Amino acid sequence: MVGATSGTTDRPLVDRSASAGGVRRLLVLGGSLLFIAAGLALFGNSYGGTALLALFALLAMVGIAAIFAAALGLVSVVGRGGDGAIAKDFLDTLVVGTLVVDGKGRIVYANKAYGDATGAKDATELKTLERLLSRERDASEAIYRLAKLARENLGGQEEFRLARSLGPGVGEGGARWYRASVRPMAGATGAAQAWQIADITAERDEQESFFQDLQHAIDYLDHAPAGFFASDEDGRIAYLNATLADWLGIDLVSFRPNARVLQDFVAGEGLALLGSGAVDSSPAAIGVVDLDLIASNGRRLPVRLLRRTARNPDGSLGLTRTIVLNRSLEGEGVNALQAAEVRFTRFFNSSPMAIGALSADGRVVRANPAFAKMFGQGIAGGAALIDEGLHDESRDGLRHALAAASRSQAGIPSVDAELVGTQPRSVRLYVSAVADLVDGSGESAILYGVDITDQRALEDQFAKSQKMQAIGNLAGGIAHDFNNVLTIITASVDFLLLNHRTGDPSFQDLLLIKQSANRAASLVRQLLAYSRRQTMRPKMLNLTDVIADMHLLLKRISGDLVKLERHHARDLWPVMADIGQFEQVITNLVQNARDAMVDGGTVSISTRNVSEAEAKAFGYREMTGAEFVLVEVTDTGSGMPADVAERIFEPFFTTKEIGKGTGLGLSMVYGIVKQSSGFIYVESTPGKGTTFRIFLPRHMPSEAALAKIEAGPAPTSAKADLSGTAAILLVEDEDHVRAGNVRALKMRGYEVHEAASGVEAMEVMEALGGRIDLVVSDVVMPEMDGPTLLREMRKTRPDLKFIFVSGYAEDAFAKNLPEGSKFGFLAKPFSLRDLAIAVKDMLDE
Repeated sequence: MVGATSGTTDRPLVDRSASAGGVRRLLVLGGSLLFIAAGLALFGNSYGGTALLALFALLAMVGIAAIFAAALGLVSVVGRGGDGAIAKDFLDTLVVGTLVVDGKGRIVYANKAYGDATGAKDATELKTLERLLSRERDASEAIYRLAKLARENLGGQEEFRLARSLGPGVGEGGARWYRASVRPMAGATGAAQAWQIADITAERDEQESFFQDLQHAIDYLDHAPAGFFASDEDGRIAYLNATLADWLGIDLVSFRPNARVLQDFVAGEGLALLGSGAVDSSPAAIGVVDLDLIASNGRRLPVRLLRRTARNPDGSLGLTRTIVLNRSLEGEGVNALQAAEVRFTRFFNSSPMAIGALSADGRVVRANPAFAKMFGQGIAGGAALIDEGLHDESRDGLRHALAAASRSQAGIPSVDAELVGTQPRSVRLYVSAVADLVDGSGESAILYGVDITDQRALEDQFAKSQKMQAIGNLAGGIAHDFNNVLTIITASVDFLLLNHRTGDPSFQDLLLIKQSANRAASLVRQLLAYSRRQTMRPKMLNLTDVIADMHLLLKRISGDLVKLERHHARDLWPVMADIGQFEQVITNLVQNARDAMVDGGTVSISTRNVSEAEAKAFGYREMTGAEFVLVEVTDTGSGMPADVAERIFEPFFTTKEIGKGTGLGLSMVYGIVKQSSGFIYVESTPGKGTTFRIFLPRHMPSEAALAKIEAGPAPTSAKADLSGTAAILLVEDEDHVRAGNVRALKMRGYEVHEAASGVEAMEVMEALGGRIDLVVSDVVMPEMDGPTLLREMRKTRPDLKFIFVSGYAEDAFAKNLPEGSKFGFLAKPFSLRDLAIAVKDMLDE
């Protein structure tokens, strides 16, 4: 407390800083006058005495004039104020004890408050704080730290408690708190330090009283019969009382503010009701939410939350204060109505179906967590109308349904709608009217919502799959019939070429027929690839090595205007694939990329491993969670719209000009990847480019497979002997194909027996007494197919050698054979030489 004090009372005990300039000036003036007078008296001429008398007379007149002026009040005599007079008066009257010492530690100034604080009555009793408190156990360390700062020309402040008072008559017999400080000074007196000391016992008592009151308030809140917590907009809990901690089984000793979040304690989807949109942030608004909390032991606790969210001065959301009322069915006073309400709330909140009560204007009155999750907090909290969460084309249907509900109409048809949002979502909405409700809630209709996004996606995927399968079946059937025709043409041309020399006029025509047949066979293979019925010879591959070996070929395909880049990850996992088929996939994709960049660009081929978690992150629905090797082919071409990308793998679908594409290239790619148990997807942006992603499953080879060095079959020399004398049974239902094959084998010296069906083949075998070395059979035949024929014949001849001939893939019929069955395979169409090589190899095994 600072009161009015007189100058006499607040005079400083020591003030050696006063200036002596006035006395010095007076002495200088007097000395100067005496010197002048002496000079005039000693060295003056005859007029010296007169001048001296005149000087004294002048001074006397000035003195008399000053006396009369002072008497009349025209002149007053006051001391000359120094430049620091105001500051000095402030220090003199300051209630904080202040002591100034010079660089040598001598006391330059001490105000009266310093004497009162330290018990010094006059200048003789004054001591510096170092001397005064150096032997006080409770203060010595603090004073030592301050003195050290003073010597380093720094400032600082310390607080300490003494068992007694330093000054007399102030709180005698009780402990006192003091605050001591020091700071450097630089002025006319040179380097100095200003020390201050103040009795802060009253301030400390006030703080302790405040903390005690605060502790009492916290204690009252902790032991209140209701729970309480405060959380920020991210759900981090800044505070919770002991009652709520006890309900949830939380140890308050280990609890740290903002270390736990609401998600740890809210059951099910209840957290959706606690978003910022569910509670009005105006100061008077209180939100009410019923939900279940989960205790640390897993027990569910039904509660009602009364929540208020405030805003910070800058307008941002502040902490949300929440009172928690326990609604558990334990204890006395719980009636049947309360129990029913709690059970209904639990059912309402835990329902996976979105449920909301709507007013007549389409505003949500109350909703469950699933509703808030589906439509968002703004709509679920009533801040926006329900139709604002739907696309424009879906709003009319919901409005008609709500209008029907307001008329209490029954049997309102469901509404399929699209939700607004970054990700497209489809929902099916059911509306029912609320009749005879007089509770004043304003509810007019009940809205039920079911997310059918996955269902729609599965339906679209199934429809697309059915379409692709139907086209594939058609293509496969056509390809099978074409193979028989092509086999006849190829065999016939081969026979004619045997009888014509190179110089023969017909030789070039025959060669053109064979080339056209081979081209037709290539188209058939593409159809079979799409329908996944082609023959595959999978082996363990490292795709980095395969693509590296194709670099020169791909460089020629891409052309001079296109830059080809390859990016390969290290330690690529192996895959199982047919190397020839995979090369066709890469070649076709690079060729399509080149065609999309007429003015040039860049084609990038990259490979890398994809973990199970990363595979799921891609979001492709049909791709199961597994480890894959990813091959990406990216171009910087013109791209394509979504409707084109959706049909890109359909047979005969092409965006190229007539005559520049068959529309089977990407269909073949799709079939090869699918037959290799992989997945292929396309992403394209018009004007930016296209990316094809191929996912092939990681192959986990056995130790034996890793130790084995893959080696291809020894190539058959063009001059190899393909003749033989073995007995061969040829089974083929197509007469022309059978006749050509029989003729070709007889030309090689074999003894050939023929049959038009499996039943006939059994009869021939029985007629020959089983003297057959090799059976060459078609797969698809009337009465008895090829696999059935093999099983029947090996009942009596387990070691009988077999070759299947088919236009379909080997896997298409191998599953119908006994496990471990050994057989050869020859894919249609084939040349006479291909047939001779297959027979020779099987007989030599």
